[in-house]
Amino acid sequence: MNPVSPLFEKIDTSIEKKVDLIQGSYLRYAVRAMLACLFLTLGTAVAFAIAMKGEHITPGLGKMLYAFMFSWSLVMILYLNAELGTSNMLYMTVGVYRKRLSVPLAAKILFTCILFNLIGGVLFAALVAQTTPFQGLEPDNFFFTSIQAKLAKSTLQILVEGMFANIVVNTAVLVSMRMKDDAGKVAAIIFIIFIFAFLGYEHVIANFPAFTLAFIASGGSLDGMTVASVLHNLFFALIGNYIGGGLVMGLGYAWLNNSKSTYVD
Repeated sequence: MNPVSPLFEKIDTSIEKKVDLIQGSYLRYAVRAMLACLFLTLGTAVAFAIAMKGEHITPGLGKMLYAFMFSWSLVMILYLNAELGTSNMLYMTVGVYRKRLSVPLAAKILFTCILFNLIGGVLFAALVAQTTPFQGLEPDNFFFTSIQAKLAKSTLQILVEGMFANIVVNTAVLVSMRMKDDAGKVAAIIFIIFIFAFLGYEHVIANFPAFTLAFIASGGSLDGMTVASVLHNLFFALIGNYIGGGLVMGLGYAWLNNSKSTYVD
């Protein structure tokens, strides 16, 4: 009999809760998925708002401030039990591999989560776009140039960056599950998420509110922002995110822990 991994006991419990929630109340699951993008929208908004201020202080400071403030998004999501599509890529892949749920059910949960992440991202970003920090922005500000850079990336770049982004996100999720102290969890999440935020990697769910906010704040006139460029980014970021979160971290660690060795997580 394979030794029981404490980490995967927690993952199995989380999967069971997700299954129980979506089967017991689809609406409540959908709302939790929308809440994930409420927190992402707030994190994205404050990150870009403070980054724009930082760039006026000294060039380059904005990027560091952006990465630090954006990292708080995942803290809010994890501590308030919101449903994030990119972390569910790990959970659903692990659940199927460990035979905790069927492929159709895993697909239903993941599709529902991403769909309502999208709805929440568009809705909450549209509302935040009406607030003071995003009125009358200069065309060359840090926010707009960052979004333009995202939309100009090649397919391969988006795929690779998407992969690394979700490796980082799910590393933060798994590390936080191993820690008992709340202060340690928060610090770990912030500094791990800082990695992908500072490096500018592509996270499909975070891009939902970011693109919406940029479109509305620019009055729909942002250079390089077209339906085709947005869909290109989101599609290949989604694929890259699944490779990183679902296959590398989810399937990879599930396989590593499916062992008779005592070396398990």
